[in-house]
Amino acid sequence: MIKRFIHLLLLGALAYGGWHYRDQIEGVYREFMAQRAAQAKAQSAPDPERYEFLKTELEQKRLHLAKRYAAARTANEISRVHTEARETLEEDLPKLMRCWLGTPWDFSGTSQIPGEGKIACGYYVSTVMRDAGFQVERIPLAQQPSQNIIETFIPRPQMHVRAGMNYHKFLAEVTQRGPGVRIVGLDKHVAFLVVTGDGDIRFIHSSGGAAKSVVDQNRQDATTLQRSRYRVTGNITGSDEVVHEWLMGSRWPTKR
Repeated sequence: MIKRFIHLLLLGALAYGGWHYRDQIEGVYREFMAQRAAQAKAQSAPDPERYEFLKTELEQKRLHLAKRYAAARTANEISRVHTEARETLEEDLPKLMRCWLGTPWDFSGTSQIPGEGKIACGYYVSTVMRDAGFQVERIPLAQQPSQNIIETFIPRPQMHVRAGMNYHKFLAEVTQRGPGVRIVGLDKHVAFLVVTGDGDIRFIHSSGGAAKSVVDQNRQDATTLQRSRYRVTGNITGSDEVVHEWLMGSRWPTKR
């Protein structure tokens, strides 16, 4: 009984304190929420200056790796350069993608600079790939069906096509195939699907949905990916051939 009485007293004291200081508590809460909103807005704002820096830096890395690749004389040396090149792309490609966050979407958008004008989903993919050092035909590539965009980089036998598959089963299958930066084609959409080493999934795309902008979504928020009945994926960084051609600065004719 004594313990119960003490608990009641403590609860009463807390209730009284909360009521008495309600204005101060509400003010702290509002400030906290405002700070969170500001941080979220900053994280989703286009960053053209960083984009230019990352483009230049990635090209310097590619040239350096290509020089080492040309000088490699053993299978071990070649393998090390390939591994570094793949890891470089897996780290830097998502950074480039995120510089576009908040850039408005439009079905006919053709922007080449984050935050300037609007950008469609196909142009978002082709522009990021071009600026990452892939010598693609930006406009023709952007205008292709999603499967042709993927097949520009990945041979059809290496692509994974799934129709009518349960969303969670699809994600489980994707993560089981290992990490990498993938291009994913949907019913009427194309996007990036980034799978990390710990199995995290990020769906990064120029969304014509509610956001009407470039967004970076987790598996729960990726409603476009979830609702699509058709999904085709190609692991760009998981292909030795793609990594090799990127190192060499090869041109990528658009699959039509």
